[in-house]
Amino acid sequence: RTQPAGTHVLRICRAESCQAKGGEALAGHARQALGCDFHTTSDDGAVTLEPVYCLGLCAQSPAIMLDGEPHGHVTPEKLERLVDAARADDSCSQQASRPAAFARGTAQPEEQAAEQKTQKPGQVILYVPCDAAALAAGADAVARAVEGEAAARGLPVTMVRNGSRGMLWLETLVEVATPQGRVAYGPVRAEDVPGLFDAGWLQGGAHPLCHGLTEDIPYLKNQERLTFARVGLTDPLSLEDYAAHGGWSGLQRALSMPPAQIVEAVTQSGLRGRGGAAFPTGLKWQTVLQTAARQKYVVCNADEGDSGTFADRMLMEGDPYALIEGMAIAGLAVGATQGYIYVRSEYPHAIAALNAAIERAGQAGWLGENLQGSGQRFMLEVRKGAGAYICGEETSLLNSLEGKRGVVRAKPPLPAIEGLFGQPTVVNNVLSLATVPLILDKGATYYRDFGMGRSLGTQPFQLAGNLKRGGLVEKAFGITLRELLYDYGGGSASGRPLRAVQAGGPLGAYLPESQWDIPMDYESYAAAGAMIGHGGLVAFDDTVNLLGMSRYAMEFCAI
Repeated sequence: RTQPAGTHVLRICRAESCQAKGGEALAGHARQALGCDFHTTSDDGAVTLEPVYCLGLCAQSPAIMLDGEPHGHVTPEKLERLVDAARADDSCSQQASRPAAFARGTAQPEEQAAEQKTQKPGQVILYVPCDAAALAAGADAVARAVEGEAAARGLPVTMVRNGSRGMLWLETLVEVATPQGRVAYGPVRAEDVPGLFDAGWLQGGAHPLCHGLTEDIPYLKNQERLTFARVGLTDPLSLEDYAAHGGWSGLQRALSMPPAQIVEAVTQSGLRGRGGAAFPTGLKWQTVLQTAARQKYVVCNADEGDSGTFADRMLMEGDPYALIEGMAIAGLAVGATQGYIYVRSEYPHAIAALNAAIERAGQAGWLGENLQGSGQRFMLEVRKGAGAYICGEETSLLNSLEGKRGVVRAKPPLPAIEGLFGQPTVVNNVLSLATVPLILDKGATYYRDFGMGRSLGTQPFQLAGNLKRGGLVEKAFGITLRELLYDYGGGSASGRPLRAVQAGGPLGAYLPESQWDIPMDYESYAAAGAMIGHGGLVAFDDTVNLLGMSRYAMEFCAI
């Protein structure tokens, strides 16, 4: 900024997924209501209006962020209510905005998590997500309502703030632990809570918002969750929870293996970069391993900027230890002792979750000078980007990490040979690194048994735009776009025919229906002139103005 911001900062998402659900009209209404354009402040100095090119709330479009707090499914009327409430309460200004749920202490401390394992008679555990998408749907208000109602009725309830299951049309999705398993209720609003207690939801009672056992909901049951196996199951910051669900097993195995053997396991798994380029992960690691240097680095590219993508955000908020473990394994594999996670500034909740998880992992000896008494060192830090889409490209990211302008470097040299500060550097995406612990734990063959051709393993696809059931679907490569749109997405939210799907972000392609039956793997899509990219899919119905979308793409790329 070249001018001070107003008391409050309102950020309107302009990305394609929000445009598919009326985002442009919402932006126009905000301009008119505030009497100012983007990058300026209302005459009373109260509200600065800014555009943002994806908040990672793509299944809840249109989305905004007001003073650091996310809001989804925003209408002009809801926007005015939120802005009026902010103006009336200057304690919620952007200067004093609340950090993420994790930093507010809503994630469970270890002693409370341990207490949950020895559940008291009559005590019921409820799971309310603290994922940004759930917060955008009012999860904090639901959590407060549950606590208040339970206290008023004298009922022993323990609340766990978990990650999101990825069924984002059901947020806020509250799960009740019963002897038969977790029972799902959603979408729950704060005003629904008294009626849910009346219906006996603590015992899994019937209610219009009840979906039965969570694991039996077809959207979730029919997935192959490998990278996202823990997301939604655990308290994201509980070390005990993470270990109880297979966490640290991969790192423990890696600590007993020579570096070349770790690299070979990743190579044999067929894991490729999930950031969009799909470069073989093992080949990149092998190059760094073979390059002699006094200092090497592992850098996680968490600059998830493509419209319609939110898998990185969900993973970092819902299972941050998976990323930490994967980066530590990468460090052991190539001889790197320092890691950095480069996170886009639009993800404040992910940043808070990672920082809290890194601190706890360090205290438990999973990071630091002496990993689990092995004599091996790996340090990890989070760095926040400044909202430049180009920093999603690995060399621009490295420039930004070094404090330089985020512009693309010429290649060669490759980052694997001369990367961060001129040293050999592994640069991988969040999902690539978070999948590594599973490969080390279960074995390369286990992972490569999923997928097809050279596209092995699974891809977390993100369904966004004009769909009834937006969310995250992790499936083996080979599923078709039509299956994702209809079997999972449920068709258009508007009820009108779907016309086109944007795949691969703003630099990808718009696919007409004639291309919806191509198997979704890297080679098949490349042959069709398209790209899977990061797995983001933005659906548009037949009212889409494709000329307008083309102009937007050019404007976006210019910016």
